Amino acid sequence: MITIEKLGTILSPTNFEFENTGVLNPAVYQDGNTLHILYRAVQDGNSSTIGYAKTDGPTTIVERMEKPLITRDFEYEKQGVEDPRIVKIEDTFYITYTAFDGINAMGALATSKDLIHFEKQGIITPKVNYEQYESHVNYCNENKLNPKYHQYYNLFAQIGVVGDETRLLRDKDVVLFPRKINGQFVLLHRIWPGIQIVKFNDWNELTLSFWVEYLRNLTDYIILDPKDSYEMNYIGAGVPPIETPDGWLLIYHGVHETTTGKVYHAKAALLHLDKPEMEISRLPYPLFSPIKQWEKNGVVNNIVFPTGHALFENDLYIYYGAADKHIAVAKMNINEVLLELKKQP
Repeated sequence: MITIEKLGTILSPTNFEFENTGVLNPAVYQDGNTLHILYRAVQDGNSSTIGYAKTDGPTTIVERMEKPLITRDFEYEKQGVEDPRIVKIEDTFYITYTAFDGINAMGALATSKDLIHFEKQGIITPKVNYEQYESHVNYCNENKLNPKYHQYYNLFAQIGVVGDETRLLRDKDVVLFPRKINGQFVLLHRIWPGIQIVKFNDWNELTLSFWVEYLRNLTDYIILDPKDSYEMNYIGAGVPPIETPDGWLLIYHGVHETTTGKVYHAKAALLHLDKPEMEISRLPYPLFSPIKQWEKNGVVNNIVFPTGHALFENDLYIYYGAADKHIAVAKMNINEVLLELKKQP
């Protein structure tokens, strides 16, 4: 069994205007004993920026900025810079995040050399509307494609907005692997309801024609689709994959619908080291679920949303958004997690 120790909340909203409603879904970069935490800060009106805090050790906050680290600078993110993840590859920090313009939520990228200055690289996910998306995925083998991949199109068709060319494919939870694999960047993203993988040599390759070809062969790139009852609604990548001798440990979120609304769980899977598109195993039950008061009651209830991690020897700390209001931490032994994953078929 995996022993999960919930250590409580470490960051919460303050009286500063930029984070007076919610502090959640943090990116975490570990430098020895220091953690750099880039978190989603929400103000009244549901506008988001990225705040910054620094720790000494896994949970002791020693510095916290009184203004946003990354702000809303462009039209495509005018409502929100949301849910960052961070990795450092070679000498560059890559911050992937959800850019929200009030209608569309799409994957975007910022880069930095020092975590002080950031260069926005723009939208990196497919810029296609739902009519175009449906046309492309219709090329896929329907026997291999989960019918839920048509659900957004069907929903928007029902409410009469399929022809709205400004409503673009929602693509969130963009998470990079922390190193190149076989010389390529590898990232995970979420076209509802599953998790897909993308490999490329250079960011300039992510053109419209690249994505059109990708969508027409989408079944080749789906690595995880909803499977058990705890993730039956949809899933999404969470923490940047953690490299272990047994494979890439992926901590992600799974969502299921209940009579009282959606419940978000933390889930775990193991991916092949050299071929991360191959799922080795996944836990058929949650790693942890919203059971504490700060996870069950907040801006949106019943959410644990893992997005960052740190390793102190064998102690794995998972940093997560709790009820869309706080940042909390769960601690576990990474070897216990891997052992349970290796027991699965």
